[in-house]
Amino acid sequence: MGEALSGLELRSTVTEGELRLHLERVRIDAPGDDEVIVRVEAAPINPSDLGLLLGPADLSTMQPGGTAEMPELTATIPAQRMPMMAARLGQSMPVGNEGAGTVVQAGANVADLLGRKVGMIGGAMYAQYRKLPARDCVVLPEGASAADGASMFVNPLTALGFVETMRAEGHKAIVHTAAASNLGQMLNRICIADGVPLVNIVRNAEQADVLRAIGAVHIIDSSAPDFMARLTDAAAETGATIGFDAIGGGKLAGQILNAMEAAANRNAASYSRYGSNQFKQVYIYGALDTGPTTLDRAFGFSWSVSGWLLTPFLMKVGQEVGARLRQRVVDELTTTFASRYTATIGLAEALRPDVVAAYQRKATGEKYLIDPSR
Repeated sequence: MGEALSGLELRSTVTEGELRLHLERVRIDAPGDDEVIVRVEAAPINPSDLGLLLGPADLSTMQPGGTAEMPELTATIPAQRMPMMAARLGQSMPVGNEGAGTVVQAGANVADLLGRKVGMIGGAMYAQYRKLPARDCVVLPEGASAADGASMFVNPLTALGFVETMRAEGHKAIVHTAAASNLGQMLNRICIADGVPLVNIVRNAEQADVLRAIGAVHIIDSSAPDFMARLTDAAAETGATIGFDAIGGGKLAGQILNAMEAAANRNAASYSRYGSNQFKQVYIYGALDTGPTTLDRAFGFSWSVSGWLLTPFLMKVGQEVGARLRQRVVDELTTTFASRYTATIGLAEALRPDVVAAYQRKATGEKYLIDPSR
């Protein structure tokens, strides 16, 4: 089964008024019968990782420290944001939802995985080695690299989950925001292949060009003066009555509902003071804007705004559906579910203030990959 290993792991610690990012050397004991140890070779920085990594710190106060080999980074947490951190005070927490690498040790029951390249999920992926149950690993297809498999869980399963949710709830078309992101491009490829109408909301012409190049049909620029008119036309043409919003804060969720309502009323037989009978749903699944969500309620009474998270979705649909979705990701890993990265960085680089500022921006089309073996 192998000897104990030692490796570096990126940790995030919150103390009263301060965030500390640091590298910690940890011991990895030999795997159990159904466990593997993976040498991590690629782990993406997803928006969903940043909440744990950076918390509510004021990044304008970042201060580097430590040494070149074992750097540290500290930042101030404003007093008014500390109450939300009460449950994690003083805890040195590992970070990184998903990753990929090579199995270097394997338990007796999973010895066939030794030497295989796998994708994995389960947290603590910003580390040189990760021990975890073999069931949380997926063997990558022949020829696929660790970078190919690093993002095979969060974004692909989220995009597939949107389509599954749409079908399960009786809708027939989707509105999606931040649509030129890696996830948004995956969702377009899924919807094109599956014949699902998709309305893409982007913020500028460059993002529209990205989607147009992969065959997207309905692309609406939220910065254009005719945004609402074009969004309403697209909702009417596609029949979209469900939206997935990565922005969270601001007016966009309400604007989507208003466009759906206006589209529904185009064919209304008579006026109703309560609005149309068409049920309209917007799920908020991200927080690119951390401000308040503002609803300008001109969309009647048949509507809902709620949250959508991948893990509760997978628990709800059950193992059979989850296995089907994972298999599709494996089958289409380098096509439908291909991810592109702005830069690959090492663990130490991930603690440099300029690099943190870059990946924290969560800019559309920019995605960073950590290679802990660097």
